[in-house]
Amino acid sequence: MTETFTVEESVHIAATPDNVFVYFTDPTLYVQWMGAEATLEPVVGGVYEVRMEDGFGAAGTFLQVSPPHDLAFTWGFADDDAAKHVKHAQAEANSGSAMPAGSTLVTVTLRADNGGTRLTLRHQDLPNAELRHGHQVAWRTYLLRLVIRAEGGDPGADPHA
Repeated sequence: MTETFTVEESVHIAATPDNVFVYFTDPTLYVQWMGAEATLEPVVGGVYEVRMEDGFGAAGTFLQVSPPHDLAFTWGFADDDAAKHVKHAQAEANSGSAMPAGSTLVTVTLRADNGGTRLTLRHQDLPNAELRHGHQVAWRTYLLRLVIRAEGGDPGADPHA
């Protein structure tokens, strides 16, 4: 059995789960905190695709959509070109075959917490330690951008621009 890696990040957002959930399901809101383009069909079996301005892209399928508390989708490099744009990863991890579209699992839970929402994101099945590290840095960065946006602020330019 091949070892896989997991990233888990958690943030508190001063907004209700209803108000946070839509940032994962509405393409217009999604790109306000992550990416330049998003195609989201938030139904079981629906398309999940996000593309950054620098060419990085992730693609997968929605597996669970239970507003406003639970969401799950598969995730992987949209194509070989997208894999070349991975930040914080070693050269061996920059192959599209290292993490093909839909090959990993992302789960998002949103729970009412202290007048806002506790968001926990868990990214499982990452194929190597380098990709785990890169995704940990990226998810931490993007979730902090989501906190700013969901609380009404401007998170500034996307790091993948």
